[in-house]
Amino acid sequence: MTSLPNDSSLNRKIAFTKASACGNDFLLIQAAHASGDLSALTRRLCDRHRGVGADGVEWLFHDAEADIRAHLVNADGSEAEISGNGTRCVAAEICSRGDKKEITVRTGAGLKTCRLARRQGYTFEFETEMGQPELGGELTIETKAVRAVGTKVSMGNPHYVIFVESFQDGWQHRAALIGAQPQFPQGTNVVYVIAHGAHDIEVRIFERGAGETQSSGTGSCAAAVAAIAGGRAVSPVTVTAPGGPQIVRWENQVYLRGPAALVCTGEFFV
Repeated sequence: MTSLPNDSSLNRKIAFTKASACGNDFLLIQAAHASGDLSALTRRLCDRHRGVGADGVEWLFHDAEADIRAHLVNADGSEAEISGNGTRCVAAEICSRGDKKEITVRTGAGLKTCRLARRQGYTFEFETEMGQPELGGELTIETKAVRAVGTKVSMGNPHYVIFVESFQDGWQHRAALIGAQPQFPQGTNVVYVIAHGAHDIEVRIFERGAGETQSSGTGSCAAAVAAIAGGRAVSPVTVTAPGGPQIVRWENQVYLRGPAALVCTGEFFV
């Protein structure tokens, strides 16, 4: 659990920027504006009925070697190593303040470089260096309630990729059960994938700590990597989620290209 020093003078309101990458939404907050238990505060902020609403908060810290350090806390208060979409949102916020075209973000999965491809107003498009994937091989999950055969892929955070012919009703419930299995002691993001062609796949994503999301950057990377490794696709791969498409290249490392839009700024009253 990450906490910040208690300072009652800071406990009145918190400035935030809300950003969205293919419908995967985040609050970007300078950590110096908050205090106390970040997990509990994140749950309040991300509540879509009583708070601002988001899939998670990227808490931002100064970093001596990068443009910023981003610490991701999911909507349920759990901590995550990285979000590809969240990292892009952080890069968009930095770009909005100047003319930088290359942004380095320190994440829990290491330094990530986002290169600006284009900008229109407060909507940005980046290609991000996502690093080397780790393929864990095929794994079968079989219980009384659910059976699945998938591929474990790490993009600095864990994914379980399942190829299907169609997205069946109730996939969210099955994904939640899969993520809670003992084979995943730290939990996992579950990604269902339909391979439409050599360069085209479609996904549905159930994320640790957030549930079903409109998109996922690391989930898109994991799906593309599993598809390429299994001979179902060839790089580059367009990965389409309900929130929109992203493009994944797997060459010397994985590259993720997609949009990030700054939605609004505001203050949350603590």
